[in-house]
Amino acid sequence: MTVEEDGHAAAPGGTAKEVRRLDRVVIRFAGDSGDGMQLTGDRFTSETASFGNDLSTLPNFPAEIRAPAGTLPGVSSFQLHFADHDILTPGDAPDVLVAMNPAALKANIADVPRGAEIIVNTDEFTKRAMAKVGYDASPLEDGSLEAYRVHPVPLTTPTVEALKGFDLSRKDAGRSKNMFALGLLSWMYHRPTESTESFLRKKFAKKPEIAEANVTAFRAGWNFGETTEDFAISYEVAPATSAFPAGRYRNISGNLALSYGLVAAAERAELPLYLGSYPITPASDILHELSKHKNFGVRTFQAEDEIAGIGAALGAAFGGALAVTTTSGPGVALKSETIGLAVSLELPLLIVDIQRGGPSTGLPTKTEQADLLQAMYGRNGEAPVPVVAPRTPADCFDAAVEAARIAVTYRTPVFLLSDGYLANGSEPWRVPEVDELPDLRTRFATGPNHTLADGTEVFWPYKRDPETLARPWAVPGTPGLEHRIGGIEKQNGTGNISYDPANHDFMVRIRQARIDGIEVPGLDVDDPAGDARVLVLGWGSTYGPITAAVRRLRAAGRSVAQAHLRHLNPFPKNLGEVLKRYDKVIVPEMNLGQLATLLRAKYLVDAHSYNQVNGMPFKAEQLADTIREILDAQ
Repeated sequence: MTVEEDGHAAAPGGTAKEVRRLDRVVIRFAGDSGDGMQLTGDRFTSETASFGNDLSTLPNFPAEIRAPAGTLPGVSSFQLHFADHDILTPGDAPDVLVAMNPAALKANIADVPRGAEIIVNTDEFTKRAMAKVGYDASPLEDGSLEAYRVHPVPLTTPTVEALKGFDLSRKDAGRSKNMFALGLLSWMYHRPTESTESFLRKKFAKKPEIAEANVTAFRAGWNFGETTEDFAISYEVAPATSAFPAGRYRNISGNLALSYGLVAAAERAELPLYLGSYPITPASDILHELSKHKNFGVRTFQAEDEIAGIGAALGAAFGGALAVTTTSGPGVALKSETIGLAVSLELPLLIVDIQRGGPSTGLPTKTEQADLLQAMYGRNGEAPVPVVAPRTPADCFDAAVEAARIAVTYRTPVFLLSDGYLANGSEPWRVPEVDELPDLRTRFATGPNHTLADGTEVFWPYKRDPETLARPWAVPGTPGLEHRIGGIEKQNGTGNISYDPANHDFMVRIRQARIDGIEVPGLDVDDPAGDARVLVLGWGSTYGPITAAVRRLRAAGRSVAQAHLRHLNPFPKNLGEVLKRYDKVIVPEMNLGQLATLLRAKYLVDAHSYNQVNGMPFKAEQLADTIREILDAQ
């Protein structure tokens, strides 16, 4: 949190309150999973987006549907980083922590730097609540928080007082304390309020008294900040006017951007979009979102299990749809046989894997990027599949369009590897113009494509395009284009069942050649001076922390090159040449070194892995420290 300038504003009664200008701030809301922290953070994010700041968010919530109240495992938090300039991460540490109870304070205090502000809901600091999380004495009184600027605020009491005119029990009225906290923080940082009031009235339209109670609590929090002496300072963070190119923007999460990308790809391909899916965290939001878009010809099928979901999707691909199945790592394991069938049938199918911590059920609500090798090799036999990975929440839109391009052009299933950090995080997104999107239209087979020796014209379902090696896409019911499907090996050209060893060898190699021949952009390297000897290479959601770390090092006068992979199979054709230009290659990953393993095997490069598997994204400063140590060791 950097202070740029000070000013003063008049409060009611003529009292002047100091206003400080900041260039950036990180706020973390934390409380019980039933305290509405995700809603509070989401609303503050929407206010911030409408104000024009650049922003990045990190929701963090328990895996349990309803963890025990007041316990450390039950703490839910939402972190928001917003600024008047271009930013890339949700921030390493909060400048402001809003702790709704003792558990929230204890679970998050280790991340709070000295001198930061802590707003504590004192109403919840009862002996019983403190004992539940191991506090022998109140941290508000034992001096343990002396290093911080603590604001003890009884959030529940003034909320209940403000709602006395409503026909609500004390317990029900107290549930609006998150809106009181949101109002207070909105006052502290001069956030717009109209959108939140409108949202609350729309959300509770069928319960107007509840809607007005929440609006009243929100306004009470704002007024509390305006009138209390404990908050003598408010802050302003100007819009990030220089951070964004001209255009129309909205705040968007990764899963929402991915959903929009799928719809856009289907429109540009002039194909119906079909989703066959089974709910699984953190991918379920895509199913929820796409089910809203029947007006675009989207069909969503919530199957009875993962296998049925992908089976239906593959059937839709056979029927001429842009077919998608969404899941996470455990679901990919169940879908693997059908993915292999899609490889054999050579049909376009998007497998969207929103990665989470594993193995098995693992960490359903925490992030990881440990499914790369599963996507590359998690099938029996030689079954190559292209792999595409977005780098930011907004980039999920473009990655979905790119995955669709590859699928329909090369007639292949494609993996789209997002993760929980991207899926739930959000940032500003420029809404593209339609003519900026690629033309994905493809031609279905309409008649014979091969002439036999006797002059008979026939349809060969595995006769290939000489450029892409893709086979024709024949929609069932087209006269004369009947052909066999199934998992048993096909004869090249005719598609008849074949057990011939030479044919199998050929088909295995031609399927691999089709994937190897996919046209993908060359790898761009960010090396401003051109003299860097160390390259930091990442993929997926590590982009933000890596870029922020590299910026810090360059600001300190260090020379570091950076590159980021979107295409993981096939790799960009210039990747080998890029790797050879640098003395050392550092590969940060939220796994135990899966990309580094692939790079070592393919390019014989001594890639240095830097790994983290704690369910959270990298922090920029920890990456900067690691890169600095490697630079100093040269």
